[in-house]
Amino acid sequence: MPKVAIVGGGPAGLSAALFTAKNDLDTVVFDTDETWMHKAHLYNYLAIDDIGGTEFIERARDQVERFEAELRVGEEVTDVERDGSGFTVRTDDGEYDAEYVVFATGTDTELPEELGCELTEGGLVDVDLNMRTSVEDAFAVGSMIRDQKWEAVVSAGDGGAAALQIMSDEAGEPVHDFDTPDED
Repeated sequence: MPKVAIVGGGPAGLSAALFTAKNDLDTVVFDTDETWMHKAHLYNYLAIDDIGGTEFIERARDQVERFEAELRVGEEVTDVERDGSGFTVRTDDGEYDAEYVVFATGTDTELPEELGCELTEGGLVDVDLNMRTSVEDAFAVGSMIRDQKWEAVVSAGDGGAAALQIMSDEAGEPVHDFDTPDED
């Protein structure tokens, strides 16, 4: 059973997956491969001079897979239900149980809304600063929480914030993912 199920494989979802998988939390990403990034060309992403959106997503997927996250590209999530202390994630291909769920489905708020996540007056998923929704252990990131602020780097930061909160919840104390170079 994966610890973390991420619904959406754009910058927000892949960023969350990178942090959780890198820190040894069993992670699965469900990705319909319909991210807006396929239409993007990045000149404004920190440390990247110039890259097409599809190449960016391919590199991000490769990076996430190196940390052994399971990518289920082409597998659409049709339902997410609260199941005891976790969640059941349903797709046309099967059911998966997870302790945490991260919604990263662009502007589509249908799944978190059906789960019972509160929305703002403007119809966005309501989250705190750590991307927690009103449903315990459910997180929302990216365009579904920000009105008209659809930047890849902002979405990736949201994914990172959700992942750090999940890691902190697991550890029972604040966790930081800070790497240092090997000393020679």
